[in-house]
Amino acid sequence: MPEQPRPTLLAVDDDPHVLRAVRRDLTRAYQDRYRVLASQSPVEGLRVLDVLRERREEPALLLVDQRMPEMSGIEFLDRSLSRFPSARRVLLTAYADTGVAIDAINRVRLDHYLVKPWEPPEERLYPVLDDLLDGWQRSYEPPYGGIRVIGHRFAPATHQVRDFLTRLHQPFRFLDVERDAGPELDGLDLGRLPAVVLPDGTRLDRPSHADLVELLGLGVESRRPHYDVVIVGGGPAGLAAAVYSASEGLSTLLLEAYVPGGQAGTSSRIENYLGFPSGVTGSELTRRAVAQARRFGAEVMSPVSAVSLRAAGRGRVITLSDGSEISGGTVLLATGLAYHRLDATGAERFEGAGIYYGATSSETTSCADQHVWIVGGANSAGQAALHFAQHAASVRMVVRAEDLSAGMSHYLVREIEQAPNIHVHTGTRLVAADGADRLEQITLEDLRTGRRTTEPAEYVFTYIGARPRTDWLAQSVLRDDKGFVLTGPDLCRDQGAAVRWEQPREPLLLETSMPGVFAAGDVRSHSVKRIAAGVGEGAMAVALIHHYRAVC
Repeated sequence: MPEQPRPTLLAVDDDPHVLRAVRRDLTRAYQDRYRVLASQSPVEGLRVLDVLRERREEPALLLVDQRMPEMSGIEFLDRSLSRFPSARRVLLTAYADTGVAIDAINRVRLDHYLVKPWEPPEERLYPVLDDLLDGWQRSYEPPYGGIRVIGHRFAPATHQVRDFLTRLHQPFRFLDVERDAGPELDGLDLGRLPAVVLPDGTRLDRPSHADLVELLGLGVESRRPHYDVVIVGGGPAGLAAAVYSASEGLSTLLLEAYVPGGQAGTSSRIENYLGFPSGVTGSELTRRAVAQARRFGAEVMSPVSAVSLRAAGRGRVITLSDGSEISGGTVLLATGLAYHRLDATGAERFEGAGIYYGATSSETTSCADQHVWIVGGANSAGQAALHFAQHAASVRMVVRAEDLSAGMSHYLVREIEQAPNIHVHTGTRLVAADGADRLEQITLEDLRTGRRTTEPAEYVFTYIGARPRTDWLAQSVLRDDKGFVLTGPDLCRDQGAAVRWEQPREPLLLETSMPGVFAAGDVRSHSVKRIAAGVGEGAMAVALIHHYRAVC
């Protein structure tokens, strides 16, 4: 997408020496943020403004001399009003002419007038212009030629589209049909929202994730029917495995049902990951990992879901949701976890309409100056609370435990305690949600006394534990009683399993009950539920895959 042009500073003065000095001083101080233009003729200056308007570019400042032969500075600024009413206006005069200044203020909304010469500019020019430009920037909304998403702010389908584009790192502007106006809304069928409008005017109503990927040209088809390694799941474990596998010369395909990143990709800030002393967002960590895997030749396909896994001779075949099949010499299961749903009356009705599972920056702007609720007491909940506290008026956490330290890292507990607009309700659970078309209130229960209270609520983000994404593997590999995949020594220890390891050799450390199929990260039974641990297991799995290929 082309970069948006910088706003313009336009100087107009018929005296070439003065104009040269103005341009020099403006360029010296502002060329890194603004484009500086200069015209010796007010008529030509108006033509410049017309060109800017045709290009949908905006002047931030008009700096105009009062005494010019073709028209006065006040006349020029008067004509500029209809073109760019929000531009800041400064008049240059040869002496302190109070009458001219008052006339200009009344007639053209003059912001300031400067007496020539303005030496030294550090004292008499820049402080004035800095103040005017700061005020202009605060009210300026740059013209946007990128993707627009049109919909209802609290509609679940609209939330899904916004979240998907955010996770894909696709910038977009959201237009709420109830609050915003613009040509994009003219003639719009409100019954077919959300709509996505591309820069070339192409519009897609109620797009699926696959539609968006195709529309944006992000779709990737597998280049071959068989791979050395097929990785199912694009969280930290899967991405690490893709990097190491591809970098070591193995043909590698990564399949992701949604967007690469997994739960880690929704983390607003990860502060305890090695090598990032200032922290890193989950989306940024994911973006780098995907780029790194692709640089080494790994293919990444998303959104595409795996629905079954079976052995076929020495190969392992994965059936996809569209009915197609992909085979691999080895398979790594790294499907991660899905957040538990709230066990609260009415909660399901408001998913995407006030109740959200995990959070990305797509919701940050909506929550600005609002009151946000966070449900959960683990690290992901703490990271979300601190993130929203930077934008929301207040953040209230609902935690079942008696103390945050029961499930949260010490550094997060300390930061939450120091945040003035975060309030924590310990020993509390959310038991009901209510509202009309969107969430309006929640009911909390004090677990110590049983007392229930009702609170107004528009935004609730939940982080209350998770379950493994393994239902599709029920007939393929052994799992424990919670659905986590059994690997290595656990295959032999699980006495309750109907089928155990039956190979003459011992299973490799991360190998599942189907030889040649491995598991890594959160989906694996008894794994350490940390990003760094998932990355380590993904790398370890590739080493074990090499061993399997060499001896089996």
